[in-house]
Amino acid sequence: MVFDLGFPDPVTSFLGIDRLGKDCRISPSVSVMRRGVAHSGQGIFLGDQVILFDNTRLVLGDVSLSSVARLDLGNQVIINVGSYISGEGGLIIEEEVLIGAHVRILSAGHEIHRGESSVARNPITYGAIHIGQGAWVGAGSTLLQGVTLGAGSVVGAGSVVTKEIPPYAVAVGNPARISHYRRGYGPKKQWAFWYKSPDR
Repeated sequence: MVFDLGFPDPVTSFLGIDRLGKDCRISPSVSVMRRGVAHSGQGIFLGDQVILFDNTRLVLGDVSLSSVARLDLGNQVIINVGSYISGEGGLIIEEEVLIGAHVRILSAGHEIHRGESSVARNPITYGAIHIGQGAWVGAGSTLLQGVTLGAGSVVGAGSVVTKEIPPYAVAVGNPARISHYRRGYGPKKQWAFWYKSPDR
């Protein structure tokens, strides 16, 4: 007997998603937050064989406020339970990326230095996020607006990413810092050979 327990059923459409690739699986508890009529380039676009697990939230917000509101998920992206995925400032997740449970990807925020005492009355800020092919974002991590994760990079569970992570780097902590590179994929070491003259 073949079991398929815990995996969402395949879907051919989903309310709020503009384009759905082949063989996508989306839990019925996934929610989409968007308002207004999308213009050219705006929207939510999924590649083939994307899996969105329970209680994931896809966010475009009010598309009239951000001309770059767009969420692109490449082929075979997997997003685990309870994650919050914001495309308000633009979000590209390339192919074969793994997003752990309860991850927060935040491409929008709030200005805090514009003079208004209430943060809610200050402007919304936006910054595109790009996650390279084959990367893994560990459970409970947060990616802040404007960051880039290189191809094959890893973000350790519970980390907060505030700046770019290079390809194949493993970054951990708050704020996330590079701890090492994946074995066999790190940058080549530059060896320095010092020559000492016999006259010295």
